[in-house]
Amino acid sequence: MSAASSSSHTPRPSPPRRTEASDSDADSDDDSLSCRSSIDEEAVNTRVSPNWCSYRCIIASRGFRLDTCKDVKEWYHQYWETQASEGRTVTKDLPGYLRACRGQDEDELCRDAGLPRVRRHPATFMPDPAEPSHESLHTESSIPMDMLAVLDLVEVPKDELAFIVMEEWPAPLTTAVPTNLGEYLNFLRHCIEHTAFMHMHHIAHLDISPRNIVTDICGRYACIDYECSMRFDSTPEPRICHARIAELPPEMERGEPSDPYKVDVFGLGVMMLRTMKVRVDHGVIHLDR
Repeated sequence: MSAASSSSHTPRPSPPRRTEASDSDADSDDDSLSCRSSIDEEAVNTRVSPNWCSYRCIIASRGFRLDTCKDVKEWYHQYWETQASEGRTVTKDLPGYLRACRGQDEDELCRDAGLPRVRRHPATFMPDPAEPSHESLHTESSIPMDMLAVLDLVEVPKDELAFIVMEEWPAPLTTAVPTNLGEYLNFLRHCIEHTAFMHMHHIAHLDISPRNIVTDICGRYACIDYECSMRFDSTPEPRICHARIAELPPEMERGEPSDPYKVDVFGLGVMMLRTMKVRVDHGVIHLDR
């Protein structure tokens, strides 16, 4: 579940056709403005720390619940039973389980690594209800198969906050590596289609990596973790100068501005190389990272 500020609303026009940028474009005034705009974006996208307990009842009234320490421990126990029944090695020192065990009360909310603080995206997650995009946010059929479905949007107007309830997929790519060529090519197709869908809506993920890909174990893969993502509605050829991303393309390593969409393509390429490198340890396939 994600939280987002609802302080502003931005229409979503049809994305303009982007053209390739020439070398001289990097030095233009427009690019300078784009770079400054990116820095401003970083300032706007500050972190918020909602008091999750305060919104527990609101979220529950919509038919959803936040995991308690008891819920998390029970989930891991069932998971380990399944793993053991399939003859797989069971590891019980997983971070999620240890966090649940540290809870002082079984009914206490069990916060995962992303729950305590979430990022504000005032123009990305909260379109005006009058806009057609608001309908698409709620319609699962409008979501490509390589995107996590949005189940609900729980708005809290008085706090200028909203919670986006999304489908939860069970496994990250790092623990569910494709084991044959067909699965691997399917994984690549989903990742490319997901990235193309984001770019069509002017969103650059900016942190595409194996740790930010999840799977439903049924052949579907999707990106998660939009902490670094940016949206560029009013800039047809944006440039970014500063980004906290894992895979920096060569030009950004040199301190030069880069096309954010090309940064995603570079991240996809690096991920392809990394996921092709697997090792077998005691019959278990591991992804080299």
